[in-house]
Amino acid sequence: MAAGFLGSTARAAVPGTWPAYPAEEIDLWPGTPPGAPAVLPVEQVIETGNEQHHGRMVKGIVRPRMKVFRPTKPNGAALLVTPGGGYSVIVIDVEGYQVGPWLSERGWTVFVLYYRLPGEGWANRADVPLADAQRAMRLIRSRAAHYGVNPDKVGALGFSAGGHVCGDLATRYDAKVYAPVDAADRLSARPAIAAPIYAVQSMSLPLAHGGSRDMLLGPNPSVETQRAHSPAHNVTAATPPFFMAHAEDDTTVSVENTVEMRSALKAAGLNVETHLFAAGQHGLGLAGPTGEPARRWKEMFAVWAQAQALG
Repeated sequence: MAAGFLGSTARAAVPGTWPAYPAEEIDLWPGTPPGAPAVLPVEQVIETGNEQHHGRMVKGIVRPRMKVFRPTKPNGAALLVTPGGGYSVIVIDVEGYQVGPWLSERGWTVFVLYYRLPGEGWANRADVPLADAQRAMRLIRSRAAHYGVNPDKVGALGFSAGGHVCGDLATRYDAKVYAPVDAADRLSARPAIAAPIYAVQSMSLPLAHGGSRDMLLGPNPSVETQRAHSPAHNVTAATPPFFMAHAEDDTTVSVENTVEMRSALKAAGLNVETHLFAAGQHGLGLAGPTGEPARRWKEMFAVWAQAQALG
């Protein structure tokens, strides 16, 4: 989901009025994360939904962490899930806690990532979300035996701006964006598969989602900076297989972001599965005729992931 929906219906979430978060979590960094501002942000949970349909968003993340959804019948594979929010918030319910149980019911061990937001004073802002995603992948692999996961079967799935985190991780998993802190950082951060869904991809106009670009890169980024943070320009022969889904009537993040990424992957001779839906808007989750068949993307992803031996 993109930025810009802290409207009149948004309100501070009151503890005890929403379903409990998963109890199990993993902190990414020992102590304060690298590049911290002099005055740390304060974490806030904002509720935009209602008691029946929560729409919680989080900002001010100073303790990056993963929430863990354990499957009853593990399939030996794991997924790092990165919710969107235009890099100004993280849409933790719609693109994290709703998809996490669905995936875990099908055997995946799911790690939903609370990543730092780049516009909240962190040094090297454009690489802060990537640093958290790299660190998360390495920690998952370092604890693979504990979770019954094959370290070679850890994939990434992301939505909207979180899809940019996913694509950035898949194309720049070995970029040196933080100093190693422990033995886990000797492990690879490369996801076995990557699934950016209705994803922000380009940081260059006219394709760029303006809010995400502004939050990630700051004002007036150079052409070189925009290209450096656009995953389609960072594809290599080592980029993992991709699954992408996007609606052509998405007026928030242009479908051409996905089209451009597909072209780059195909040009490199890589494995890419792409689903472009005529209707579905931003989110692919609308009920009723306007959401069909777009809202079936999860089933399509599950079948594809299993075909990649990840599930």
